[in-house]
Amino acid sequence: MINELRIYTLKAGSAPEVAKNSGTVARAIRGDNYGKLEGYWITEIGSLNQVVHLWTYESLNDRARLRAKLQKNKRWTEEYIPLIRPHLVRQDIRLLNPIIPLRAPATTGNVYELRYYRTRPGGAKPWLDAFTGALDVREKYSKISGLWTTEAGQPNEVMHLWAYPDLNARAKARGDAVKDPGWQAFLKTGGPLLDEMNNLIMLPSAHSPVQ
Repeated sequence: MINELRIYTLKAGSAPEVAKNSGTVARAIRGDNYGKLEGYWITEIGSLNQVVHLWTYESLNDRARLRAKLQKNKRWTEEYIPLIRPHLVRQDIRLLNPIIPLRAPATTGNVYELRYYRTRPGGAKPWLDAFTGALDVREKYSKISGLWTTEAGQPNEVMHLWAYPDLNARAKARGDAVKDPGWQAFLKTGGPLLDEMNNLIMLPSAHSPVQ
């Protein structure tokens, strides 16, 4: 199994319309017949005017086959693509290896945080080893929703997703975790392996399978 993460940067103010068309026109055309939609979000803090969507395929070959098939669907190319194309500024695509596949939270109405780190060359595996070794400590404060390494799109990258009831809960969980000696030990090991850290605070769209 592989995941594909797509981040579309849009013209200012157009994210709600793009998300709406994705949930109505696009879903009516493709459903889960051309890859399974796992989540769809609109960015709230960080890089703005973006939609983020996560897809699952059986393999890289399966993705290539299904996307080629989708491009032959006239409803897709003639009904949906003309709706979204005028709003696009940039498209970023990453192919991901799931270490922890997406986990739907037990509750709905969540705020999501996507954190993506670029490690030093060769640093992804040591960072993952340290992170997964300390994950039980971190999950005392909030549960992880997914963990990946990037196969293509951005080398030496790790990504992890968290769901919180609200931003206050996020601040508390992170504040409590950083005081934990077990997590402090991980930060001393994992921190030096990183060259760059980024995050997005996101809200799920109405049609997102995870809420």
